[in-house]
Amino acid sequence: MSPVVQQKGEKFTFTSKYLLFILTILCTVLMILCYTTSFMGSALNYAVGFIVTPFEKGISETGYYLANRTEQIATIRDLLAKNEELQAQVDVLTTENILLQQDKYELISLRELYNLDNEYSSYEMTGARVIARDAGNWYATFVIDKGASDGIEIDMNVMAGGGLVGRVTATGAHWARVKSIIEDDSNVSAEILSNSDTLIVSGSLEMYSDGVIPFSQLVDTDDEVQMGDKVVTSNISDKYLPGILIGYIDSINPDTNNITKSGTITPAVDFEHISDVLVIMKLKPGIDD
Repeated sequence: MSPVVQQKGEKFTFTSKYLLFILTILCTVLMILCYTTSFMGSALNYAVGFIVTPFEKGISETGYYLANRTEQIATIRDLLAKNEELQAQVDVLTTENILLQQDKYELISLRELYNLDNEYSSYEMTGARVIARDAGNWYATFVIDKGASDGIEIDMNVMAGGGLVGRVTATGAHWARVKSIIEDDSNVSAEILSNSDTLIVSGSLEMYSDGVIPFSQLVDTDDEVQMGDKVVTSNISDKYLPGILIGYIDSINPDTNNITKSGTITPAVDFEHISDVLVIMKLKPGIDD
């Protein structure tokens, strides 16, 4: 039986002797081709170029990417560190700026009180600081840090900034409540400084949102009162000492009775920003007094 011929029912076999013979012939042919032609070199080069080159390119690009990424990470870390340092400097400068603004505001407030104290030097006064206020945008009612133990009494007049703020309505041992002239139920008997014409200044939180409060019952038969005229407390006021600046005439309108006039006043005090006040340590004498 031939070793390469398979009989019916027999399994195909291929002996190592014939396999070695075939491989020998194949190697011999390949050697001849290598020495006589460039077929194998070009084929090998093509295989290397087709398989190895893409891998090299990929490895090279990966290396460049990793190098750039490492540099970017280092740059980001450096920028983050510098940003934290700059933020810390900004925080310090912001705090210093706030403190300087507070000092500036307090200096302006104290200077205004000093000028006010000089202007009304005939009155004995004591300074106090606002420690609380009722809800709302304005200092309509608020609490100061001096009370009965400091000689503060109910109905004592309170001033700030350019003039009259209001009066004390309640006291404790170390605190006092102040009701301002812009409060809705406030009424002050006043007069025009230039000619002593009398009028009533009323409070109105709604109107003060436009920076003014109303007045009424002005008798100005000679039409002497002009916008900008000073309005001060009058001698006939039952709660307020005379001559304290309230504000300035903002508008004037004749009433329907053709006798009196009404209008608005711009208060001398900024009731949106009050931090320090002066309390006049004297009560307006009443009829009994």
